[in-house]
Amino acid sequence: MGRIKSALEIALERTESVKTDKASIGLYEAKQQGKRLANAFLAGSTDSAHSFEDELKKAPAEMRESLKQGIFDVLISQINLPLTPDDEQRIAAVGKGLQMIINNNHFSAMYKQFMQLLSQYLNESSQYEQAIRQQYAPKLRQKEEELSRRMGREVRIDPFQDPEFVAFYNQHMNALKGNYQTAVDQVRTEATRLWEERG
Repeated sequence: MGRIKSALEIALERTESVKTDKASIGLYEAKQQGKRLANAFLAGSTDSAHSFEDELKKAPAEMRESLKQGIFDVLISQINLPLTPDDEQRIAAVGKGLQMIINNNHFSAMYKQFMQLLSQYLNESSQYEQAIRQQYAPKLRQKEEELSRRMGREVRIDPFQDPEFVAFYNQHMNALKGNYQTAVDQVRTEATRLWEERG
């Protein structure tokens, strides 16, 4: 009968095949640090250019690419259509951050045009919303009058509580978003291409 192995011997045998690759762990940590740095930058809690450059200088040479990759991953995911004018500032900061790590004049010029397009989108979005509300107003008044008659008192309806209005609104706003989403996709694709091709 063979010797019974101790729990320690079994555990050691099993872990022999799982050798920790310190380099991989270091690269993973550097990428996570890059993500944290990018999020802090977007939150406005770090001084933009200095924080990226300082962190990159401090990082060991073999970790810099992973640090940059983490920064890139967070920033590229933030390129989207703004919901409010406040979002424009965040998206502009994304462009500055990407320019720092991509360092390409073509990207800088393209992103400047993109920001102009986003301003146009916000203006058009606001006009669309007003036009949609005006177009739907007679129908909403009709519904309010009908409800007021039934309930014996004046009733006001918030348009966004009316499913018919919401469907009408979404249909038109989604058409507008679709027109601009193409530009968002193009900027993301071009930023990714330039990121991958940088020397």
